[in-house]
Amino acid sequence: MICGVRPVIEALRSGRNVERLLVRRDAGGEGIRELKELAKDREVPWQPVPPEKLDRLTRTEHQGVIAFLSQVEEQDLDGVIAQAYDKGEDPFIVALDSVTDVRNMGAIARSAECFGAHALLVPKQGTARLGPDAVKSSAGALVRKPVCRVMSLTDALKRAREHGLRIVACTEKGDVSLADADLTGPIVVVMGSEETGISPAMLRLADQLVRIDMAGKIGSLNVSVATGIVLNQVLQRRLKQN
Repeated sequence: MICGVRPVIEALRSGRNVERLLVRRDAGGEGIRELKELAKDREVPWQPVPPEKLDRLTRTEHQGVIAFLSQVEEQDLDGVIAQAYDKGEDPFIVALDSVTDVRNMGAIARSAECFGAHALLVPKQGTARLGPDAVKSSAGALVRKPVCRVMSLTDALKRAREHGLRIVACTEKGDVSLADADLTGPIVVVMGSEETGISPAMLRLADQLVRIDMAGKIGSLNVSVATGIVLNQVLQRRLKQN
């Protein structure tokens, strides 16, 4: 964490990997206005909070502002896709819609690394922090595997489609079994949270809705387990092609 108006402003100006900001609800003044403008320019989300929350997080004088730094470097989605094509490979991206548990985030990153995905695609808001707990859960995969953080996941998926990637959403509402799904070629696999699944806007964007067939009475899997199953299937299809 970085505390204080001026230190946070300097962190934003210098390009530090600021993940998000907490700003005291009633904070004002020129420094706060400058800070909010910088956050907007750099697409860093900020949240107004009561002063008690800031006091609980640190004993340092925070002046109404705390910034969280991420250990994970952000990558550009367009650049990651272009690099995959340049290597003669079909881009393979894993997009996560509202996955908020850091252990799930870490486990998914580990699966992405193991099964050959080129990058993770996650929104900057409404998602798990990419902090030490997530990195630990990923067995270090989060610092090796490119992570693309975007303000709008919907817009990012549209950009991926412009680059020739098909969007495959894994949902219990899927009309195609994973065993029969087309998982070849340039692809984005979209996974949603256990609580709400994939948002309707994302489902409408998908080229294919895929379900994982199950035999038990429990109707859903942990999102990290489900992601591992899907990514393994993508890898298997790619290995057969080669």
